[in-house]
Amino acid sequence: MQNRTLIEEAFERRTALTEDELRTLAPHVETGLEALDRGELRAANPVGGAWITDTFVKKLILLSFLTHSNAPSTSGAGQPKSYDKVPLKFEGWRDSDFEKARIRVVPGAIVRHGAHVAPGAVLMPSFVNIGAYVGAGTMVDTWATVGSCAQIGERCHISGGAGIGGVLEPIGDDPVVIEDEVFIGARSEIAEGVRVRRGAVIGMGVFLGRSTPIVDRASGRVFHGEVPENAVVVPGSRTDPRRPELSVYAAVIVKYADERTRGKTALNDLVRD
Repeated sequence: MQNRTLIEEAFERRTALTEDELRTLAPHVETGLEALDRGELRAANPVGGAWITDTFVKKLILLSFLTHSNAPSTSGAGQPKSYDKVPLKFEGWRDSDFEKARIRVVPGAIVRHGAHVAPGAVLMPSFVNIGAYVGAGTMVDTWATVGSCAQIGERCHISGGAGIGGVLEPIGDDPVVIEDEVFIGARSEIAEGVRVRRGAVIGMGVFLGRSTPIVDRASGRVFHGEVPENAVVVPGSRTDPRRPELSVYAAVIVKYADERTRGKTALNDLVRD
């Protein structure tokens, strides 16, 4: 992005920027938000088997709260109003815009400008925050939330009431990354920069943060901050080695996904079309 240096320098001086400087900066910030909205700029990018966080994106979003003023939405008759510094993604969209984007947006779905929704995605009544990326063919189900800068891969299913955590500060913290073809069960929470690798299945009511032990039942291996590829994870507990009379929460890998598991978690292609 051509304005990267300008944004980086402005962020370092954010507490000292004058009104004139903010007015000059505003169109450059908006250019960056448009790139986020189109999916050309991402908060984290896959490089080989790793994910590289781009802290520039968070700086851009945080600066937008200085360069933008609160304004009412232009929702149609009967639709809820909002008053915010970040406009809604679909404000002003026409039929042709949705047809070009090739997405389905069910009434009640809320997406903020600066979040990318790829073709084939389906948004049930849900919330997708600024800086998030929702991959092609993914369904964000009813009352699920996708937090700021979270990265969701292709053909995923974020089930009802699930929460994918967001992050803007601290600047250096990684966003949550859900890779392709992942199933997140109802009411689960994935936060604090956890990586869920391709094909994993997260059962209902699993809570994963950076310090949550993820125990492979078969091998005894313990993971932190990352769910292995194709792992099937359920909520569980394990004994506290310092206090054997106590057990603490843990997520447990009970197996690795097979065709039977895939059949239970697959979304019918008709839903996405």
